[in-house]
Amino acid sequence: MSFQTPITIKKAVDNIHKNKYLLPAIQREFVWDTAQVERLFDSLMQGYPVRSFLFWNVEKDKSKEFQFYEFIRNYHEKNNRHNPIASVSGRDDVTAILDGQQRLTSLYIALKGSYTYKLPRMRRENPLAYPTQHLYVDLLGPSEEYDIKYDFRFLTAEDAVNEYEDAYWFKVSDILTFNDTYEIAQYLIEHDLSSIEKEKALFANQTLHKLYQSINEKPNINFFLEEEQNLEKVLNIFIRVNSGGTKLSYSDLLLSIATAQWKDKDARQEINSFVDEINQIGNGFNFNKDFVLKSCLVLGDFRDIAFKVHNFNKKAMRKIEENWDDVKEAIRLAVNLVSSFGYNQETLTSNNAIIPIAYYLMKKGSPHQYLQSQLYKDDRQLVKKWLVLGMLKQAFSGQPDNVIVPIRKILMGNHNEFPLKLIIEKFKGGTKSFTFNEDELHNLLTYKYGQKQTFSTLALLYPSLDFRNIFHVDHIFAKNLMKKKNLVKSGMSEDDINFAIENIDSIVNLQLLEGIPNIEKSDQNFEEWINKVYKDDQSKNDYFNKHFIPHVDLSIVNFKEFIEQRRELLLQALKSKVSQ
Repeated sequence: MSFQTPITIKKAVDNIHKNKYLLPAIQREFVWDTAQVERLFDSLMQGYPVRSFLFWNVEKDKSKEFQFYEFIRNYHEKNNRHNPIASVSGRDDVTAILDGQQRLTSLYIALKGSYTYKLPRMRRENPLAYPTQHLYVDLLGPSEEYDIKYDFRFLTAEDAVNEYEDAYWFKVSDILTFNDTYEIAQYLIEHDLSSIEKEKALFANQTLHKLYQSINEKPNINFFLEEEQNLEKVLNIFIRVNSGGTKLSYSDLLLSIATAQWKDKDARQEINSFVDEINQIGNGFNFNKDFVLKSCLVLGDFRDIAFKVHNFNKKAMRKIEENWDDVKEAIRLAVNLVSSFGYNQETLTSNNAIIPIAYYLMKKGSPHQYLQSQLYKDDRQLVKKWLVLGMLKQAFSGQPDNVIVPIRKILMGNHNEFPLKLIIEKFKGGTKSFTFNEDELHNLLTYKYGQKQTFSTLALLYPSLDFRNIFHVDHIFAKNLMKKKNLVKSGMSEDDINFAIENIDSIVNLQLLEGIPNIEKSDQNFEEWINKVYKDDQSKNDYFNKHFIPHVDLSIVNFKEFIEQRRELLLQALKSKVSQ
């Protein structure tokens, strides 16, 4: 390993753009957020050291033995997070980046590309939630943050022009179009930045000069070059040097090792594409590579399922690769099963709960008709009840391995029928118990609309619903009708009004209703809707029993008694469900 002559950022970015610099498959993907990129540029402008880089020269006769990826240019949080595979001809040596990939990718995105992420409080499926943004710097004044001098921000083109009155946003990538410093003065004149008040004009001039020097002139890329051609030795170097910055997790290291040691498959591509696939099932999930890699260890019957680098030798990696197709099939089936129970990324409070289900299904041979066949109907109900109990008891919080390993041991010898009773008995009395005491049952009725545990509580109360149909969490007494002005008009007392406002979102005022009836019910008065939809006593009683509706006056003024009576019905139902 030798220290090389430093180069400019412009030269490094040009090399990336021409695919002269590539990423070895052992590298993780880009993980920096916009704030980290902005801070990197401020550090460069202030002359702070930006750590050295480590490059790896892969000789041309060796380059085709390894998998390489291109740098990501236009990062999109939803649609473009994965690096494209690089085409390596074998005619030239390859320069691969072992340390500094996050910084180099940040420089490349800022100077040649864009960064697109979801705006807060907007739904993922809304295309307006993902505006394309580029890096800008304000030329008229310093940042207001105490430890930042230059105000770099990722903005849309529209925001850069319209949203900030006392700022002039210069697109950072435009600095690459300047061929000499005299062009800075020309730019300031053409954009009327030399005739503004003196302090701002001086700051604009200084900022552009510093940016030009930092990118185009100063040799800010200090790097070492590794000549070693043995991938195992290079992997060890990679693990050692990647201990700073945004640290590699154990799953990052495991994925790097798998990528280096799998023989017939590209582990990185396989695992990343599979994560994307299962996240699209049903109404969407939020799985990541940690979940998939942990599943590989559990489903592969490894004794130690912790993410420890020394556990993953060649033999272990080969076993994971050999099991990969079976593991994928079991996980895919498990996620589809859990989706059919009505769960998604908003309601599944622990991804790790999927792993024992996948293990059980793999031991059964991942039967293709498991989701639909009447043959497995009772078995599906057992799995569902175990999952619901686990979600409500938060059994997978803390140290999930302490739950997964004992359950796996039970499932190893009991996969003809899901052994719910054996699992409950195993954990009874411990900190990870699947049983409930009186206080815990009462606590289940304190959840409110929108909380993740609310769905699991309702799922326990409605075990027979087929969630492959669309079900909505519905306010029995419509929220819009329970506003204070309406309650006052109804003649409700002040105490009862306060009670109604406090309890309108309570789980006691919620039910699971099929999508179409819920849309039809909308904001109708509950008593009027009941009488209109269920015209005879039998159908009305069936609805009352199914949804635990007490036989009381259902007018708005009687909301308090309704809640108190229904709370008792739900409590008795929960006691019955958890004891079955």
